[in-house]
Amino acid sequence: MNRHVPPPVTKLTINGNKAVVTSAPYKRLSGVLRDEFDLPGTKVGCDAGDCGACTVLVDGEPVCACLTAVGQVSGTDITTIEGLSSNGSLSRLQDAFLQFGAAQCGICTPGMLMSAAALLASSATPERTEVEDALGGVLCRCTGYAKIIDAVLFAAGSNTVSPVDTTRQVVGKPMRRVDGTPKVDGHEQFGADAIPAGALMVKIIRSPYHRAAFRIGDVDRFIAGHPGIDAVMTAADIPGINQHGVIPQFADQPVFAETEARYRGEAVAMVVGDADTVAGLHIEDFPVSWQELPAVLVCADAMAVDAPLVHEARAGNVMVEGLVHKGDVPAGLDEAAHIVERSFSTPFIEHAYIEPEAGWAVRDGDTIAIHASTQAPHMDRDAMAAIMDLDVDRVRIVPTACGGGFGSKLDISMQPFIALAAWKLNRPCGIVYTRQESMRSSTKRHPSEIRLRAGCDSEGRITGFDFKGYFNTGAYASWGPTVANRVPVHASGPFHIANYRAHSIAVHTNCSPSGAFRGFGVPQSAIAQECVFDELADAAGIDRLEFRLINALDDGLPTATGQVFASGVGIRDCLEALQTSWEQARQRVVDFNATGSHVRKGVGLGTCWYGCGNTSLPNPSTMKIGVTGDGRIVLHQGAVDIGQGASTVMAQIAADALGVPADTIFLQSADTAITPDAGKTSASRQTFVSGNATRLSGEALRATILRHANVTDGASISVEGQALVISDGDSERRIDLAALASDDEGYVFRAEETYDPPTTPLDENGQGSPYAVFGYGAQMIELTVDTRLGTVALDRLTAAHDVGRAINPLLVEGQIEGGVAQGIGMALMEDFQPGRTENLHDYLIPTIGDMPPVTSIIVEVPDPHGPYGAKGLGEHVLIPTAPAILNAIRDATGASVRHLPATPDKVMAAIQEASEHG
Repeated sequence: MNRHVPPPVTKLTINGNKAVVTSAPYKRLSGVLRDEFDLPGTKVGCDAGDCGACTVLVDGEPVCACLTAVGQVSGTDITTIEGLSSNGSLSRLQDAFLQFGAAQCGICTPGMLMSAAALLASSATPERTEVEDALGGVLCRCTGYAKIIDAVLFAAGSNTVSPVDTTRQVVGKPMRRVDGTPKVDGHEQFGADAIPAGALMVKIIRSPYHRAAFRIGDVDRFIAGHPGIDAVMTAADIPGINQHGVIPQFADQPVFAETEARYRGEAVAMVVGDADTVAGLHIEDFPVSWQELPAVLVCADAMAVDAPLVHEARAGNVMVEGLVHKGDVPAGLDEAAHIVERSFSTPFIEHAYIEPEAGWAVRDGDTIAIHASTQAPHMDRDAMAAIMDLDVDRVRIVPTACGGGFGSKLDISMQPFIALAAWKLNRPCGIVYTRQESMRSSTKRHPSEIRLRAGCDSEGRITGFDFKGYFNTGAYASWGPTVANRVPVHASGPFHIANYRAHSIAVHTNCSPSGAFRGFGVPQSAIAQECVFDELADAAGIDRLEFRLINALDDGLPTATGQVFASGVGIRDCLEALQTSWEQARQRVVDFNATGSHVRKGVGLGTCWYGCGNTSLPNPSTMKIGVTGDGRIVLHQGAVDIGQGASTVMAQIAADALGVPADTIFLQSADTAITPDAGKTSASRQTFVSGNATRLSGEALRATILRHANVTDGASISVEGQALVISDGDSERRIDLAALASDDEGYVFRAEETYDPPTTPLDENGQGSPYAVFGYGAQMIELTVDTRLGTVALDRLTAAHDVGRAINPLLVEGQIEGGVAQGIGMALMEDFQPGRTENLHDYLIPTIGDMPPVTSIIVEVPDPHGPYGAKGLGEHVLIPTAPAILNAIRDATGASVRHLPATPDKVMAAIQEASEHG
């Protein structure tokens, strides 16, 4: 006799409210909270318990909701980030995160807050080490963890930690993030957080091989055999061009491969259907047959005479070459008293943003709207218009909050898939990459193989510099041309070198495309340059910091491209800011190592410079600001904030330019239908380029208002309800905004201005003015090496960075600490290997326990082009860290690690080699 068995019911309490779960008991708690109870503050970054973003409290204890079946927590009390606030007011802990700038992109913030809340509930006055232990299971790729720890200690009542004053809202002062509250209360919406209910979901069929021919079989039979599948789409379904690329003349990447997949993870088809069906689909069921083909994975193999071509039109698998050459390099090396020649290599490095690619698309008549995590909305719009065969004004890109990008989210990823599905089926369609899918298919930092020969005279002045670097650009161009052109400009470091040659070669392989990653190849070249300079200093018997001061660029000295800056060159100031700390650290190292222990201490230096914006290319940004009839001042701010704080910086600049408090500025965030094109968020350009556009717009709006009021330029402006009050000396005038005519957008006053940095093209020898401004920096690391184990412990790091003018010092410190963390990962642990490290368990990034104390020294050498003197910062801060660590390891042990990462086995091998060679 058949008897109806009712589904099991799970009862629990969620944020103080009784709840009945209708989902099956085996469902992940993270999914149930997000989908059934509309609590998307619980983030999903890996579904494997590796990142900790999904941390919630179960009866007060922190657990990874992605590893917890809802049936396991029946009868318990669940608290999510949404439950930390009370009656709409932030808790002390949440508020501390805002005061200290502890939330940058915000994707890890819920996990951090929940772990911290559990700690504070059990320990009223935790020590710093307790905080580190409690938060150690949550990964952050943005902050460097320092401000998170400080915020937790402050929330606990620590007397040793105090926040800066974040209430003063003018340029040069710390200010809370204008977009900070949603990051700490759980309401920030990332790409996976607001997919419309009932949307169809997309799953991509990807190549399991580095290179393979393929054939797709009977998809009609497949659809018929899988109820819930609405469509299968391939290259044949693309209305426009099956190709995209961030640099038009190099565009070469198909949305779907057509007959041959060129790298592991390349898309060949997609399946669209209801969420449950797509989630349960076994890729092995899809009708595709593969024929694995010979593949090349490293530059040497790809450039071999008999190597298969990745692209038929690119002979020798060379995509592009870059060159900067001046002076007589052979003669300069011949006259050198000391010469050092070394080879270096770095591996693929994964961006490892905690938010995997996600978004959704909706068709509205003859328009497609794409909501996605991106760094470049207008670039996306243009690419999607070509793919969809639509006019650009029929494509709308609405960026969601971006849970980390670091360069990879400049490239098209999921956008064509959801747009094509939504367009063809006229249904909202969404996608959320798995962690494995994200790591398999996304762009990486270019692996490099570098040979550098450099010489100096007996007084330490560099006489010749010869650099050659091969960069593995993977199967498609992505940002490879930018890397190849940027590296030769920067390979000198911030130093004056009369005889200079730097040659870069970007080589295609059957690896995932290499793209932009915080520095565009400069971190790789800096490792070679800084390590060789340390050895030259030693050979000449000159202090390593002094050697750099001897050769440092300065106002009036030409760069490697012959560019001369009359003012604003800040590298000497950065080095001098480290002088005292360097001398003290050198003495500590000598004193400690005199004990003869197998544990050795060392101190190392690294420097950087970085050109802000595109290399010798137009790089405009446009900003719009207006005053509405009801008294709102609105800044149309299209510079995507990926955690670096662009929204806050633009608000501060706009406020100063207009002459009003920053809290009177309302932001309209990036949306191609509403905000002008502020350009991509990359190359440390937004503060400099978009900041200038914002300043110009604010100044133009101010001038318009003052003319209307017929007052002098020195008058002040304030907002009172629906009126502007203009005070000019002893007189006061009121402008009744409601009485004025408004335009189509509701503005009674408005201004829109564009800024494009002045640059010139480079000639055949790479001579010219590629950037209007460079930023500069120097870092010093103290560390300990166990020579019996090869382990490296970082003791402390001091970073001095010239930012021109710190628009917001709190954000500057956050950028320095976050960049240092990524530099540590590059130096000591990160090594992406396709097919082996496609998760956050096997691919290691720095945790809270890997970070040393970081002291930030903000150097301000104003630049004449920058807004209020400001320069960019984001890329710069990562560049010196890895070479400083490598130099400190050599200082401690005499051993040189030149092939990253410097894992214990490589450190031990280097120590052994140094011992054998005396």
